Amino acid sequence: MSRRQFSPPPRTGDGPPDDTGCTVLHVDMDAFYASASLLSRPELVGTPVIIGGGGRGVVLSATYEARAFGVTSAMPMGRARRLCPQATVIAPDHDLYSRISAAVMETFADVTPSVEPLSLDEAFLDVAGAVRLMGSPATIAGRIRDTVADEQGITCSVGVAGTKFVAKLASSLAKPDGLLVVPVAETVTFVQQLPVGALWGVGDKTEEALSRLGLRTVADIAHTPRETLVRGLGEATGAHLHDLAWGRDPRRVEPVRRERSIGHEQTYGHDVDDPVVVHRTLLRLSDRAAARLRSHGLVGRTVSIKVRFADFTTITRSRSLGEATDISRDIHAVARDLYDALGLQRARVRLVGVRVEQLSDASSTPVQVRLDEPDHGWREADRAIDRASARFGAGSVRPASLIAEQDRRSPPPGGGPGTASRGRPTEGRDRDLD
Repeated sequence: MSRRQFSPPPRTGDGPPDDTGCTVLHVDMDAFYASASLLSRPELVGTPVIIGGGGRGVVLSATYEARAFGVTSAMPMGRARRLCPQATVIAPDHDLYSRISAAVMETFADVTPSVEPLSLDEAFLDVAGAVRLMGSPATIAGRIRDTVADEQGITCSVGVAGTKFVAKLASSLAKPDGLLVVPVAETVTFVQQLPVGALWGVGDKTEEALSRLGLRTVADIAHTPRETLVRGLGEATGAHLHDLAWGRDPRRVEPVRRERSIGHEQTYGHDVDDPVVVHRTLLRLSDRAAARLRSHGLVGRTVSIKVRFADFTTITRSRSLGEATDISRDIHAVARDLYDALGLQRARVRLVGVRVEQLSDASSTPVQVRLDEPDHGWREADRAIDRASARFGAGSVRPASLIAEQDRRSPPPGGGPGTASRGRPTEGRDRDLD
């Protein structure tokens, strides 16, 4: 759903809402990364704060005080600073976010085993089996909010409804720090009062297409023939929006949600035009992606790269392997070949990324041993590196070319942070992508 905020439409009845049959909850932490980062900086609570990397990175999160100035997630940091120059910028602490997220997910699991995480900071819950012991869905939602606030020191908003779509919509409208119940009998009225941009899957381009059709509210979509929507928007989008406009969403909460891909991106501190630098970056990103695959017990069949140039033009390329892998060397070989095949001649590169897709369980995927592979080959080497990293810390063992790279990136005596020797550009922000 779009991250744009809309005011909740007025209810049609008096008194507390009827939550009978509203067994789907969508719980979303409020400005999660910012709220978590402020736990150790209480003096900044109530002030504009931006969570993000350096000037070349993007905004990970922002407090609501910063959002009031137009700062949004995924916005370039340079633009965010211009919009809100008085904001305090804090570097992300991904270990902290992971720890708090794990604790929050344990809170959900104490309520019901039917938990479908969507990200570190949000999840769907099906509480049908918990109603008898813990009370009504609204009561359960209130307990979850209280527990998260008491134990983690952050707030969350909860939508309570009969379907996933409406529950997610309700939690967005309840933000920040709110609870919104949409009674089953009022679902259609609730949804159809909203602007089209509130529908799950309607971005700027789709909203423009709907506007050209004269459709500005969800009610307009609901009362437009499905065939007309399909002609104007395509089969999938037209049918999808017509169903949502009538509150129809047959999807169930899926307790196990497999990661669809694993990847990393690197935004450079300065535009890079040296393919040697890009090759080293691809090696490091491939190494990290492979390590995450192994830590999750997964293998992947497709490797893709993303390249963003100085003018923000972005291209992607991918190639499927003959067999799934979690070997760093295999992933890097494909990533490097994909980049070299682009034929870039001193192009100014802003960002590169490596992603592994078509994931499956390593335990259920047969491993094909190559005839030219020694008894103790690359797979065993990778696992030895994993063991060393677990004992001595991430990056304690790395390819020799990356050690040399680190030496170049280290400041000379008397140099300050970010100083680069030999004219190499300092590197910017890495991002983990799921």
